[in-house]
Formats: sequence, C-alpha cells, structure tokens
Amino acid sequence: MTDLPRFPLAVLPTPLVGAPRLERALGCGPLLVKRDDLIGFGAAGNKTRPLEYLLGAARAQGADVLVTGGGPGSNFCPAAALGARAAGLDCELVVWGDPAGAPNLALAVAAGARLRPTGGTDRAAVDELVEKRAAVLAGEGRRPYAVPRGGSTDLGAVGFATAAAELAEQLGAPAVRPAAIVLPVGSGGSVAGLLAGLASVMPEVPVVGVSVSRPLDDVGRHVLDLAGRCAELLGGPAPRPGQLRLVDGRGAGFGTVSQLERDRARLALHTEGYLLDSTYGAEAFAVAVDLALEHPDGPVVWWHTGGQIPAATSLLATSVTAGSPTGEERP
Repeated sequence: MTDLPRFPLAVLPTPLVGAPRLERALGCGPLLVKRDDLIGFGAAGNKTRPLEYLLGAARAQGADVLVTGGGPGSNFCPAAALGARAAGLDCELVVWGDPAGAPNLALAVAAGARLRPTGGTDRAAVDELVEKRAAVLAGEGRRPYAVPRGGSTDLGAVGFATAAAELAEQLGAPAVRPAAIVLPVGSGGSVAGLLAGLASVMPEVPVVGVSVSRPLDDVGRHVLDLAGRCAELLGGPAPRPGQLRLVDGRGAGFGTVSQLERDRARLALHTEGYLLDSTYGAEAFAVAVDLALEHPDGPVVWWHTGGQIPAATSLLATSVTAGSPTGEERP
C-alpha cells in the first residue's frame, strides 16, 4: 500500500475472531473482534502500528532519540519506549500527572526511557513541551525525532490505514459488509488512519469512534483533518466525512468507567477472556455491545486496541481489596 520507511515490530495480521460465548450471554448479533491486543510486540497493542512508520522515518532521518509523551495511563508511552529501544534509539517521555506507581510508565522506564514530568495535569501542554525538549536536545548535539501524544500525525496514521486493508481482506470484503467498526478515540490517530484506509476498500462502512477525552466537536474536526492529510500522504481517495460517527464516552471523566461499562468489561473477561482497561477499552466495548444489540444480522467489528497492563493491574487491585470471589476469608 505504501513504500514509506517502516520499522517492523508487529506480528500481522492480527486475528479477527468471533465471540460466540459473549454473543450468547448478551443475546446480541454477530460480534467480530479485531485482536490488536495480540499484536506480538511487548504489550503495545494498536500503538505498534503507528510506531512502525514513525520509527521508520526516525531511522531514515538518522535520529538517535525519540521524544514523545503522554500521561500516567498512556499505552503509547511504554510502546514508544520499547519500540525506540528495538530500533536502537534513546527515548525521552514528557509526562503530565503523577508518574509514581503508574505501571505503563514503569514499563517505559524498564525499557530505558527517561521521564520528564511536566509537574502539571494539562494533557494538551505535552505536545508543545515535546517540541521544546526536542529543540533542547538538538542544541546539545543530539538528533531528536519528536512525536505528539499517541503518535497522531499523518505519518503515524498510516499504520491504521494499512490496517483497513488488512481487515477488508480478513472479512472477504465486499462480500461481508460490517454494520459498524468500533474503536476508542483519544489522540485520534487510529480512527483517522482507519478512515483514510477504508476510503479505498470499504468506503460505505460506518466507523464509530468513542471519544474518551475530548468534546465531540473538537475531536471530530481533528480526526477528519488528520484523515485527510493521511490520505493525501498515501495518494489515495479522501475519506467521506459522513462515514465517521462519534459517541461521547467520557462519562464521569477521563479513565473513569460507568457501572454499565464495568459490568460489560467483566462479562467480556468471564466469557472470552478479554482484558479491558478503564481508559479506552471498556468504553469502546460498551458501545460495540449496544450496536450488536441493535444489529441482529451484524456483524459489528470491535477493535480491541490493547491496554492489558492497566487492565490487569486494576483487576488485581480490585480482587485483593474485595477478597476471594468464593467468599473465603483471607489469612
């Protein structure tokens, strides 16, 4: 699909599987799961896809340090740290919030990343600070490659544009036309890339993006602009704005799930063994279930983007607090 420089990390294609036990438990239509949680590189999940192209460009430019950032729950930060290490680059991460005790950031540090806490909680400030840190490093004689949160650039979005073709082949498109493809929206790169790629292979299939951090008007403009620039980079057709449908999944706040989302995430765990984090996975999965209930003929495709580390950490903490599920007393 593209001859852009790429540094291979993922084991592709990731599986596209049914969820029969979950369907029976819910009484819903066909639900297909795109298993980017099984992408085969660390616990990086879907973030592996943009990193292949971003690291490819960094190496092509002779960079020696990757500079990016995020928050304590960022799945991109450890993925970037692991990817940079594999590509032979150092990694510096500009981090908002309190990094203490954050398992994703602990993994990033284990991979050799250097954390640069902002001392504040403003997520939007990270991208500007990433650029400033890269400028400082360049002034010191380093060769930095700066990447905004989530790897959400037109180049990073190429990773999901190629994933659209991967999905179409697995579905046997156009013979099988999904009722919808559902995935979470944070920094927007995954949905933007998917829209750019689908414009060539499945332009009629609705993409439902579940916003976990931004107002819908804001995220909609950002995603469509990024999708257009990604399509232009690839030389493909422009995405159709009407193909994107956004759902507000912010609820009580970033990283906070509702009781319904919590219950559905637990059902996914108990029936199919899916680990869903409370920042992206649980919110998007709850919307996918709603759509599968609305479309008995389906199929609805839910894109499992990963997030195993925070999901497992949260489940273990809850289990220890609640005690044994059998009701046995702890010693």
